[in-house]
Amino acid sequence: MHNLTGFQRDLLTVIAGHTKPSGQDIKTELETHLGDINHGRLYPNLDTLVEMQLVEKGAIDRRTNYYTITDAGRNALVEYANWRESYHAEVTSPML
Repeated sequence: MHNLTGFQRDLLTVIAGHTKPSGQDIKTELETHLGDINHGRLYPNLDTLVEMQLVEKGAIDRRTNYYTITDAGRNALVEYANWRESYHAEVTSPML
């Protein structure tokens, strides 16, 4: 999970939170938090997640694909969340 970019982790997180979102659904969701995202950034990163077997891609119709998180993708998110949590106390506790 640590070899993913922040954007790829964000993509994985959004996909995990939805049932078979299309690329456009993912783009729309991320744009509410990150601002404008172009297709040249979105789809190559989605393809990378598919190649890494963290996400599966299927067809909705001839022009639209959906994405689902795999067990490996879900495990990677849990691993990343646990790693981040291990530093949470250091970030939130006051310096003495």
